[in-house]
Amino acid sequence: MLGLQVKLEAYMNQYMDLWDFYGVIQVIKKGEVLFEKTDGYANIEFGVENDINTRFSLASVSKQFTAFAIMLLYEKNMLDIDKPARLYLPAALKIDESITVHHLLSHTSGLYNFTTFENDFFAGYNRLDYSRDDFFQRYINKQPQKPAGTVYEYNNANYNLLAWIIEHVSGERYEDFLRSQIFLPLDMVNSAVDDGCKVIKNRACNYVKDFETTIKAPYYNEKFSIGAGAIISNCEDLYKWYTCLRDQKMLSEKGYARFFNENINEYCYGLEYHRNYGSYSHGGDHLGICTFTKYFFDEDICILILSNNEAINQYRLGNNIADILQGVDVDVPTKHKELPLNERKLQEYCGTYLKDKIEIELLGGKLYFTRFSGNLHIELYPVGEGKFARRYFDQINPYSIVEDENGNMSFFGYEKTPVN
Repeated sequence: MLGLQVKLEAYMNQYMDLWDFYGVIQVIKKGEVLFEKTDGYANIEFGVENDINTRFSLASVSKQFTAFAIMLLYEKNMLDIDKPARLYLPAALKIDESITVHHLLSHTSGLYNFTTFENDFFAGYNRLDYSRDDFFQRYINKQPQKPAGTVYEYNNANYNLLAWIIEHVSGERYEDFLRSQIFLPLDMVNSAVDDGCKVIKNRACNYVKDFETTIKAPYYNEKFSIGAGAIISNCEDLYKWYTCLRDQKMLSEKGYARFFNENINEYCYGLEYHRNYGSYSHGGDHLGICTFTKYFFDEDICILILSNNEAINQYRLGNNIADILQGVDVDVPTKHKELPLNERKLQEYCGTYLKDKIEIELLGGKLYFTRFSGNLHIELYPVGEGKFARRYFDQINPYSIVEDENGNMSFFGYEKTPVN
């Protein structure tokens, strides 16, 4: 056990030397804390540092709780997972009858995915006052893009709908159902659903980089995250949740078997299965949020990563921690090596690729990926021919800006708009 601790400490010290981490990391094996790290600020304005009790936005790590709530209703015979989801939705929220509750849980519904660059949801609609019915009609109630059950596509709309199913079937608000049926029974007193309005003690603020400066993450209305995100928690509570899944406390054997069953792309219900170690995990990404949970039930290992800035790559970090615990050698943490380019060459990549959403600018001799109508500037640096990495973020795969045979540049698949 001591050898693992030494290896974890050595790797984490090397990793944290490279990145300006805000958050907490905890690794627990058989009830013993093998590694614990807290760093950065929960609130810069008041000089409040993160500690092990800080509560963080979980982003998509929340999905496992939504899926589990559906399983509780299933166990009570209040819904049938294999029947059309429309049977359990209000009249104003009906979807195609071919889509079952299982398809929503497993991201195989084929529903339209509104979280794309073309859409005006991010930094537009999601800043407005929340109306469930209007949100549904504008972004979810569209012709399915693929036949249900045929293709895996991760889609927040699936879990928005599951939250509304929970409300309709149970007769309770989503947050009330989770509190009464999951949080309180497990003594998860530090967990709650954030509606963007309530005061949540010990909660970390979320931060991003604009140029080289740390700023508050751009505003969005958290109510739009219902079911797919929006849960706040801390390490203590998430370990209690892990033990619930490990010990199979709240569902029948049949219920847990269904919850953990692999579907297309090894996605279960709110968790991903990994065959190499027989582990389950899920991550979360949003503005200023990087989260990751990984569970080894047979070996009784729980890995928790909660961050309120965007410096780390929680997937690389969490998976390398897992490798170390399995006795696998991992590479020494590094950054992408910068390839010097002169300003004239950098200027060739500049331009508008998608108006108000994807722009590349050269400012002060540095290249910036400009988002949110010019209000957020993400510095990029060249790491290869047409390859660029974010300056302050541990990015596994650099961005590609591709030039075709006609000299036209494209970024994220969008061709640069010609200058008139």
